[in-house]
Amino acid sequence: MRMRKKKHCSERLEQCSQLWIKEPEQYKGKWSEIFGNDNPIHIEIGCGKGQFICGMAQNNPDINYIAIDVVPDVLVLALEKATRSELENVRLIIADAGKLCDYFEYDEIKQIYLNFSDPWKKSRQAKRRLTHKNFLDIYKKLLKNGNLICFKTDNKALFEFSLNSFAQENFKMQNITLDLHNSKFEGNVMTEYEERFSSQGFPIYRLEAKYIGWN
Repeated sequence: MRMRKKKHCSERLEQCSQLWIKEPEQYKGKWSEIFGNDNPIHIEIGCGKGQFICGMAQNNPDINYIAIDVVPDVLVLALEKATRSELENVRLIIADAGKLCDYFEYDEIKQIYLNFSDPWKKSRQAKRRLTHKNFLDIYKKLLKNGNLICFKTDNKALFEFSLNSFAQENFKMQNITLDLHNSKFEGNVMTEYEERFSSQGFPIYRLEAKYIGWN
């Protein structure tokens, strides 16, 4: 579903400028300076309205979080939520996932979250999926061996596609569940989308993919 244009989006972004990083490429290799500490950095690609990233930041004050979305009208909602919550360990950027290497150095990111990414259902759109080989090759340039990608979706076809993609690209999968909310997994923070669809009885699929080195 296409996000409606938000009124006064540019002005609203500016009002939260303390958490919005306008030119993230300037901080490649220097994100610890933004946060003022050397805590590990986790990123969420496609942050939606920000419920997940804000919940994670509140639960884990010793981890720094960067929320990423390519659509300003989406990011502004997450930005306002993080600002209202007075979170010091969150920053947000408007960016394309295909350009992550312009913003981060190798091993600067310790964990990546992919939550309810667009499934791009048509087969000819497969290259747009955030778990396609093209994107996994980008993540490989950033992640050190043993670092994790945490992936959640309600789309069974995308989950199956992702299982194959991770396996083919030398990621070891763990904590795989086909029904997250009826599993023994602890510490789950829900996105707005997850909250809505799980309440309707849809199962949530989740896995962790650990990078184990280049093929």
